[in-house]
Formats: sequence, structure tokens, C-alpha cells
Amino acid sequence: KVVTIAKSKKFRDNQGKVLLEGHRLIKDALEAGAVPQTLFFSTVGHLKQLPEAEIKRASLVKVKFEDIKTWSDLVTPQGLLGIFSKPDPATMSYPAAQLANSLPLLLICDNIRDPGNLGTILRSAAGAGCDKVLLTKGCVDPWEPKVLRAGMGAHFRVPIVASLHWGAVATLLPAGTQVCVADNNPGAPAGAAPVPRAPASPQEEEQQEEEEGAAGTPELPAQHYYKDWARAPVAVVVGGETQGLSPGALRLAASTGGRRLVIPVVPGVDSLNAAVAAAIVLFEGRRQLLCRHKQQDGRQRVPVPG
Repeated sequence: KVVTIAKSKKFRDNQGKVLLEGHRLIKDALEAGAVPQTLFFSTVGHLKQLPEAEIKRASLVKVKFEDIKTWSDLVTPQGLLGIFSKPDPATMSYPAAQLANSLPLLLICDNIRDPGNLGTILRSAAGAGCDKVLLTKGCVDPWEPKVLRAGMGAHFRVPIVASLHWGAVATLLPAGTQVCVADNNPGAPAGAAPVPRAPASPQEEEQQEEEEGAAGTPELPAQHYYKDWARAPVAVVVGGETQGLSPGALRLAASTGGRRLVIPVVPGVDSLNAAVAAAIVLFEGRRQLLCRHKQQDGRQRVPVPG
């Protein structure tokens, strides 16, 4: 049963359960308010590193370390596994330091299918102080074990909403959000973009994609990522390396007056890894938002001559 939960997205979705492994990840989950159902441990010492009040809510099951080695896909398991109810971002209690440093910067992942890439991207999003991360239906399940390991606790530091069609993505953005897309291609097209309406349903989105395929994708003005673009609130779309940016991403960006953020590379070098591109653009967005906030704060403090 443990292995099934870890390996099957369908089972995780149907049962509403996820498998967490290791002291740090389980401790982060408990402190953020995730609900534990069962904790498997090989020695009592493993439990002493966890919040006592929180683990009392779970069924505690002592098992042989050999069993945990069988269930785990780690080379060196820690001897601690936990089955949790799938966390709901709306009911989580994220760390105070994370909330205090959060910015009106959102990340949208578009067709990120590699687990290691998605986990690393989520870790960067937490580090950059993203307010929220939205994942389209083409992305790998964020609760897949490899994503969890690469995320290093990011799942319990920033809200993550998964399996969204583009119409739903638009409804989860704050009013006035400009959506920009990260692009590794220095030859990205520039020019005025049409302003299409975001689809209201998956069916309408599918129909729009078919029409878009015949008419061509929207063109967006392109600029280097280090030039001025981050004005609160702002969202950044990062596409997968295989599929790239979907028509839905470009439509949403065009409808908000967004831009392509080009990351220039040396000619002849292949495009950047999606996780690297995400980190570059997100931390530049953070820098720009903090600079703009500092400038506005400074203007407010300037005394008015009497």
C-alpha cells in the first residue's frame, strides 16, 4: 500500500493521500499543519526529532528498517516514512518568515514534466518569495516522490495549486496581474500582440487551441529579462524543455499586456534547463520588485516643503 501511494498519481488523487519521507520533510509538513495519518519508523529515536503534539494525531507503526528500505527508492533511507492527507493550500500555515518575505510575484509552470526540474523550480519559487505557484495539467504531479525530494520542503513554504486548465489559471491571478513568459530563445519574435480572451472552460480552451493552431500563436513584445518588467502584481510562465510554451500561456500573456523575457545565451549553446531559467527570471523579478518598493518608500518619506 505504501509503495502504491508513492508510485501512483491516480491512487494519490483518489485517496487524497501523499507519502513523505525523511525527518526534515515530515517536520516541515507537521509544522505547516499537514495532517498525518500514519508514521512508519524503524527506531523510536526518529520520532523524537518531530513535534510531539503533532505526531500524536497519527497512527505510529514501528517496522523493520528492511521494510522501509523496500518501500523507499532512496539509496540510504532515513528510517522514517509518513502517510499524510494531501495538503490543501487554503488551510496550511506557512512559516512566518516566508510570509513576511513574500512578494506579489507568482509562478506558472507550463508542461514541466521532469520531476527533478519541477522540484528545483518549486525550491527557487520559495527562495524568491513567490506568493503562489500554479501548475497546468501538463505538469508532473507535485506530490511525486522525486519532486518532493528536489523541492527540499518548498511544498510547505509556498502555496501550490496543480492540474489547472488555462481558464482556471486566469481566475487565480490577482486583479491587474501582468503575465510574462520566460524564453531562452534570443530570436524570440517581437511586436504588438493580439488581445485574446482567456477560455472559460476546458472545452472552450481546447476549441481555442485548435483555432489558434490554424491562425498562429500570439506574438509578444520581447525584451531581455534584466530590463524593467516586474510591476506588482506580476506572474511568470516557465515552459517545459520538450513542449515549450503552450498556446494557452501565450494567449494569457497577450491578454494581460505581457512580454517575452529573453535570457540571452552564447550562440550555438542549447537552451537553458527549465529550472535554471526559472531561477534566473524569478530572482530578477524579486530584485526589481524590491527596488521599486524601496524607491516608492523613499518618495513617501521625502518631506514636503512648507
